[in-house]
Amino acid sequence: MASIKDVAAEAGVSVATVSRVLNDHPSVSADARTRVLAAVQALGYRPNAVARSLRTDQTRTLGLVISDVLNPYFTKLARSVEEAARALGYSVIIGNADERPDLQDHHVRTLLDRRIDGLLVSPTDGGSPGMLDAARGGTPMVFVDRWIAGVDVPVVRADGRAAVRDLVAHLHGLGHRRLAIIAGPAATTTGSERVEAFREAMAEYGIPLPDAYIGQGDFQAESGRRVTEGFLDLAEPPEVVFAADNLMALGALDAIRARGMRVPDDIALAAFDDIPWFVHTDPPITAIAQPTGELGRAAVRALVDRIEGRPPQSVTLPARLVVRRSCGESPVTNRSQS
Repeated sequence: MASIKDVAAEAGVSVATVSRVLNDHPSVSADARTRVLAAVQALGYRPNAVARSLRTDQTRTLGLVISDVLNPYFTKLARSVEEAARALGYSVIIGNADERPDLQDHHVRTLLDRRIDGLLVSPTDGGSPGMLDAARGGTPMVFVDRWIAGVDVPVVRADGRAAVRDLVAHLHGLGHRRLAIIAGPAATTTGSERVEAFREAMAEYGIPLPDAYIGQGDFQAESGRRVTEGFLDLAEPPEVVFAADNLMALGALDAIRARGMRVPDDIALAAFDDIPWFVHTDPPITAIAQPTGELGRAAVRALVDRIEGRPPQSVTLPARLVVRRSCGESPVTNRSQS
């Protein structure tokens, strides 16, 4: 493997000149820069990133701690983060918290030990001690998708309230009045916000949301199955089940089918967090779509701004309703169809 001394000898310059070229220092002649870069390419030289980070105090590396790598929403988010970071000259190390605060802290500690330049986090269960300490200690950080009230960290997220209102309007227009929700963890902002948005939208149409129609899930398919079974056992089951994420919706669909029931003939189903699979279910599932790719790109821009000394901005992007066939035949006035 070629060394920096080999590059200097090949280019006919000093080791210091090679170092200045590799660090993009302005005090190098165009001729010397050309010869050094040609030597680097000819010899296949790769600078030592660790040594460079010790000199510059930067690793050009970002950390991303997501809540659940098996959730298609977070998988897509991670991909968009990696692509946006690479375009700006950064690499990304990903940690999966698996909705566990202790595992979230493990990844935060590990990433900080690796001298990352900044951290993107989708907080699990209202946060964790190590992550909060890092945020309050000055680690460049951006919350994405979820956030923690009272913590001074920029937030990049989608606002689903308008889309939830559109969903309730759609359901009301189809004649549905008994609407139930499978909620996410109340300790997460997304879990609590989606229930509140659903309740508020229903109130606009004079529809109550009784406690029996609020089931506590955990953003996992099994909880969607369990909660839906409970709904179906009620003396007066709901006409609609709205799952607050995609995996719980798939669990709900399993529970409905296990009873020999059909969607939407026997019960309607809708979900928050649209995924490609929903187009291929029978029937295709009506869902609220978040601008996941845009969220990932905006989160990276906000974090890099913070790392590079520019004031970061919180970003809120609108979600949208995608009407399919899982709630019944759609009126022509619906917002979006696919």
